[in-house]
Amino acid sequence: MSERGNFHIRGRVLTGPDPDADVRDEMWVVDGRITFERPAGPLETTTVEGWVLPGLVDAHCHVGLDAHGAVDAATSERQALTDRDAGTLLIRDAGSAADTRWIDDREDLPRIVRAGRHIARTRRYIRNYAHEIEPADLVAYVRREARRGDGWVKLVGDWIDREQGDLAACWPRDAVEAAIAAAHEEGARVTAHCFAEDSLRDLVEAGIDCVEHATGLTEETIPLFAERGVAIVPTLVNIATFPRLAEGGQEKFPRWADHMRRLHERRYDTVRAAYDAGIPVFVGTDAGGSLAHGLVAEEVAELVAAGIPPVAALAATTWAARAWLGRPGLEEGAEADLVVYEADPRADVRVLSAPRRVMLRGRVVR
Repeated sequence: MSERGNFHIRGRVLTGPDPDADVRDEMWVVDGRITFERPAGPLETTTVEGWVLPGLVDAHCHVGLDAHGAVDAATSERQALTDRDAGTLLIRDAGSAADTRWIDDREDLPRIVRAGRHIARTRRYIRNYAHEIEPADLVAYVRREARRGDGWVKLVGDWIDREQGDLAACWPRDAVEAAIAAAHEEGARVTAHCFAEDSLRDLVEAGIDCVEHATGLTEETIPLFAERGVAIVPTLVNIATFPRLAEGGQEKFPRWADHMRRLHERRYDTVRAAYDAGIPVFVGTDAGGSLAHGLVAEEVAELVAAGIPPVAALAATTWAARAWLGRPGLEEGAEADLVVYEADPRADVRVLSAPRRVMLRGRVVR
């Protein structure tokens, strides 16, 4: 890891989405912190030039997890380093069976906001991922994970019901109402994995704060999300796998397979309609299950492909995402977590795939 130094950063510093008010020509990093005031007196600095964004946010990522469950520390470290080198410096870990709190002591690894371990219905989720429980125990487990996490709890809102042969809601309405109320009492927000349509109204009316994937949004539920301010994290790079999953399950669960294909086919329309209605949309890759880490640039490009304006897609992984998670961006006195690019990412978000420099806690780490 490089030593911390003092830096003079020149070019176009993008502190927010406003093309007039939120662009600076220069800033400095002194003792690991950002300042927009020229330091007084002699100060040896290293010059860095380019287009500057706050460290990117992956708001749905699983460090410490692979397709089979928890992984060891060495694998978790590789996952975190892969995300870091792609410019992701803030992760909302949307459920992990591994204890990754040791990462907080590493100054060369991204900051992580944890949601604890997934909470799922018995035999209604990926093996080795979740606490698998019944509704009577939901409140107790939500309180436990709220106290273990960093202000979030993750529920599995729907999954395939083998008796029905299709996606179905996992929890009765009264259970989710009590569970979400308990999480809020503990000072935690609640999010839920949801592919299908059926669970969404109950979760939103029960007070949920966010829904992951949200492929089941409809004309009936989009206004409800917008009215309540419930955010979504579409994970479009994950939704792209639905046809392959459907093909694998076609023979055994044809209804489920057809449903997954329909959700995939309308994915861009769903996300665009959500954005147009004013629903907060954030970038998340769902890395760490069966997906590779380091896909944040691809997810931003997918949001643009869905019809979200490029600056709004950038905000979903930078300024807006950091504010949503309660973390600073490029602000006076903030620790210097930033990414430098050769060209303007507002003009072409594909620029995000090739960071020129990555600075974490005031150190150039890439």
